[in-house]
Amino acid sequence: MPLFGLIGKNISYSFSQVYFREKFEKLQLTDHTYVNFDLQDIREFPETLREHPDLMGCNVTIPYKEAVIPYLSGLSNKAKEIGAVNVIKIEKDKLTGYNTDYYGFQASLQPLLRKDHRKALILGTGGASKAIAFSLRELGIAYTFVSRKPEEGQFSYNDLDEKIMRSHTVIINCTPLGTFPNVEDRPQLPYDLIGPEHLLYDLIYNPAETSFLKAGKEKGATTSNGLQMLRFQAEKAWEIWNTPPR
Repeated sequence: MPLFGLIGKNISYSFSQVYFREKFEKLQLTDHTYVNFDLQDIREFPETLREHPDLMGCNVTIPYKEAVIPYLSGLSNKAKEIGAVNVIKIEKDKLTGYNTDYYGFQASLQPLLRKDHRKALILGTGGASKAIAFSLRELGIAYTFVSRKPEEGQFSYNDLDEKIMRSHTVIINCTPLGTFPNVEDRPQLPYDLIGPEHLLYDLIYNPAETSFLKAGKEKGATTSNGLQMLRFQAEKAWEIWNTPPR
């Protein structure tokens, strides 16, 4: 029986499991199963593979998008360039890592972009932010990472003054701040400097409107959560799993 699953930590809220179970039902793939593999440590991954020899593919979510790479046989060109994996295709003993986050983000962002959206702030520096940066590069949008512990070339949240906020009109939250159940949390931005010219995008989809997005909407900004991105990246993952070996 074809088995698919999600690798992550504390993932009872999983979008992927619900999405793929509904997809299998619609396609009448009654023998297909999708389960959550909630790992407290990525070192549990090899044992998970041994216990489930019928596993054909996995999605990967935080905090393992980078940590899983040493356990793989190889990476697609895009995943290699991005440095993070959110999809694994399993063929016999060969595990290939892919990244469909960049595709999902790009496809969901493009309809929202205006000509004046030329510079972006990426909040957070984890695995998800790498795919976002890759997407922005492909779209020709300049970006700077914002971090609580900034490295060279990055902003701290305290750096975000009027000049930076006015020139960086796309702001993408790649942090977990605001995720259910901590729905009041949000990145520490100067929200009074956000206006109708801004586009705020949150990778979080639960709740549908985070405190970050709510604050932006109150200032007239365009806002979007990460649900459409997840749908696009999930469809791309399904395509990868169903592509015959070369």
